[in-house]
Amino acid sequence: MEDGPLPGRDLVQILPVEPSTPRFAVGDGIVLQWSGADPLDPGSYQVVDFQRGPPLIWLAVLFAAAVLVLGRRRGLAALVALGMTFVVLLLFVLPSIVSGHDPLAVAIVGSCLVMFVVLYLTHGLSARTSTAVLGTLASLALIGLLGTVFAGAARLTGLDDQTANLIATLGAPVDARGLLLAGFVIGALGVLDDVTVTQTSAVWELRAANPDLSAGGLFAAAMRIGRDHVSSAVNTLVLAYAGASLPLMLIFSVSGDGLGHVLTIGDVATEIVRTLVGSIGLVASVPITTGLAALVASREPRPELGRR
Repeated sequence: MEDGPLPGRDLVQILPVEPSTPRFAVGDGIVLQWSGADPLDPGSYQVVDFQRGPPLIWLAVLFAAAVLVLGRRRGLAALVALGMTFVVLLLFVLPSIVSGHDPLAVAIVGSCLVMFVVLYLTHGLSARTSTAVLGTLASLALIGLLGTVFAGAARLTGLDDQTANLIATLGAPVDARGLLLAGFVIGALGVLDDVTVTQTSAVWELRAANPDLSAGGLFAAAMRIGRDHVSSAVNTLVLAYAGASLPLMLIFSVSGDGLGHVLTIGDVATEIVRTLVGSIGLVASVPITTGLAALVASREPRPELGRR
């Protein structure tokens, strides 16, 4: 053991080999949990997990290097924005929810903070960025509204195993449905940023290429781009949620129950509502953002010839 009650000492413990038991090998770094009983008794310890620090650090370094090599200064700004996102989540969103504040309201405020930091830090202070911010705000509001309506209509409780463990740990009531809705909003924010920034960029590029286009012409041309983008983005969102819920889907696929029954089970229905609400907000963000961008870009001074 590296630390704990007996640092530098060896411990011999017999572990059963079962289908659900992880496979350990010589040299694996593991984490032990000590019950607080006799430190000399092997039964006072329980193997809880592997040590995963070094590979995660190397992966993070590889990710940062890839972003910096491709994005250079813009990539550095994106990494700083990513760090600020974690700061907002860890120092504002999570503590506020644990303190008993409404999870949906906290998620909306936290998402707005993240959005302002990420978009303005990464793309700069400009009318283009502000348009993307407004489009994202409107889409987040729509997702929050639809999530509230359909989570209530479908009687989604949000009381899964993780939430039940959270309530037991805190020893205090938690708004489980509000926590579920907060997940809807935060989960959709990343994809929304991508769509709104892309649409505003498309409008401004079209304006630079053809300054004679009116707001209607800019909207029509950019919507042709947006339709292609949103079709792939929706598929991305669905696959992301499906991948995160794959073990759950496998369990119900072998349960022998009918499809209609499986789709209405609480956990499955939650993922369906999450996916569809997020997708509706994503689809709506395209015309909303494109319309705002077309109005703003068409009123800007005509770009000088040969300059953008």
